[in-house]
Amino acid sequence: MTLAGRVVLARHRAGPSVYHLLPGGGVRHGETLAEALEREVVEETGLVARIGEPLFISDTIDPNGPRHLVNITFSAEIVGGEITNSPVDSRVEAVDLVDPERLSEIDLRPPIARELVRVLDADTPPRTVYLGPLFTTGRDDTIRS
Repeated sequence: MTLAGRVVLARHRAGPSVYHLLPGGGVRHGETLAEALEREVVEETGLVARIGEPLFISDTIDPNGPRHLVNITFSAEIVGGEITNSPVDSRVEAVDLVDPERLSEIDLRPPIARELVRVLDADTPPRTVYLGPLFTTGRDDTIRS
């Protein structure tokens, strides 16, 4: 999801560490994936989005516990709203707009900067790609091409 050519990201802080996530989150009982993403985008950014096709899928496996998340990254178009200074989601410190060429310079979680740039540069949407486990103890965390 871009605004004025920049990628919309939710900035998070854990102690002294700052990292960024694409807007998104959990699915409530009875919600579709698109409905959940629309809700999460509003809660985290204040923006209203129309959800498109899935772009890529990856796993986030907690190396210190039983948590295993499946990340599905969708295309999305901003159709309204304004960036908020007070996100509903208390875990979001701020909403940042990041130039695509700077994505590799920030701590983006999961580490999908290369895939985002590839999708943003494409003339036609690419096929959905499974990226595999991107945060897993004892495995190579590099992005596969």
